Amino acid sequence: MKKKTKIIIGISVVALIVIVCFFLLKGKHKKAELTYQTAIIERGSITNTITATGTIEPISTVEVGTQVSGTIAKLYVDYNTQVKKGQLLAELDRTLLVSELNAQRTNLESAKNELDFQQKNFNRTKQLYEKHAISETEYEEAEYKYNSAKYAYQRAQSQVVSAQTNLNYATIYSPINGVILSRAVDEGQTVAASFNTPTLFTIAEDLTKMQVIADIDEADIGQVKEGQKVTFTVDAYPDDQFEGKVTQVRLEAQTNSNVVTYNVVIEAPNPDLKLMPGLTANITVYTMDIPDVLLLPAKATTYMPTEQMIKNAPKPNHKPEREGKPMQPENMPLPTDMPSAPNDSLGNAHNYKMVWVKENNDIHPVRVEVGQSNRTYYEILNGLKEGVEIIVGETNENTFVEQEDEAPNNPFMPGPPGKKNGNKKR
Repeated sequence: MKKKTKIIIGISVVALIVIVCFFLLKGKHKKAELTYQTAIIERGSITNTITATGTIEPISTVEVGTQVSGTIAKLYVDYNTQVKKGQLLAELDRTLLVSELNAQRTNLESAKNELDFQQKNFNRTKQLYEKHAISETEYEEAEYKYNSAKYAYQRAQSQVVSAQTNLNYATIYSPINGVILSRAVDEGQTVAASFNTPTLFTIAEDLTKMQVIADIDEADIGQVKEGQKVTFTVDAYPDDQFEGKVTQVRLEAQTNSNVVTYNVVIEAPNPDLKLMPGLTANITVYTMDIPDVLLLPAKATTYMPTEQMIKNAPKPNHKPEREGKPMQPENMPLPTDMPSAPNDSLGNAHNYKMVWVKENNDIHPVRVEVGQSNRTYYEILNGLKEGVEIIVGETNENTFVEQEDEAPNNPFMPGPPGKKNGNKKR
């Protein structure tokens, strides 16, 4: 019996402890406490970029060929050879060309001899014709032969000039100062110039000045303009960053696998000769680059507190000196519309935005004149100074606070101080 009594007492004690803990914990609840997310107005740069790939090429290249057929007799340069304008590069076998020149000179002498004879004959015939000693037909025949000999002599002269020119073509000189990029022939190789001019050498004029031919997607080409800053890297030097600028936006579209791109030429100085023709460049074009301006976070322009939050915001005892011009008194409803200049997607037109400034415990709206934007920041033209704290958002932090609940009173538990126990009489 005593044992049973002890068990009952133990159970009652445990139950009482559970009830006490339950009501103690129920007397507390989580209450959301508002916390502002803020940012400080600072100076910086507003940039907007697009990326693409391209190929590094020399600014000027010349393909050196030959206008006559023949066998390469001698080569005087090789790959990577630095050459000067007028420097001898190669010679073709001159045997046939010299023979052709000698033959044409012989023909010229023969034509000259024939011309001299026909001229003397024409002069005698003319004198006889003037004395009426011969017929008009004989005179015309002598004149015809003289003119034919004269034309044959002129043709022979042209043929000698042509043969001499072909012989000169057998000696190939550099047309520019530069470096040999490629050599397409070897000594003893025969080249034929029957239908087109075969290329013997490719010469780059100046490798200290290179260019990048980049493929820009049609969605981005509208933002690219001449003179814009460009940075790029190449796999050969992954730790180096090279700089250049846009010099040409070509209008011809390139279509590959239904993807439309446009070629953009980028000037790339190469004083160290690190950039080699054919390297792939990963480029970044700065379509917007505004240095040293006050930056306004774009998300601050979309933040709007509720009227209840404005009323509940504590106010300082004195009126703080505020940056900019408040939109309206703090106890008035906020406007639903805001006068603003038209603005494109990049913020190229100046307009006005409203932001909320936090000074001590006070929050108030300020109208800010902004300029260009990269969708992350706006350029501040007027209304805010450096160091001002603005609100960009808010968070709710849950904290435990004492609750004066209206839960039914437990007749076995004492009520909170200042509150009578028991049920209210009706």
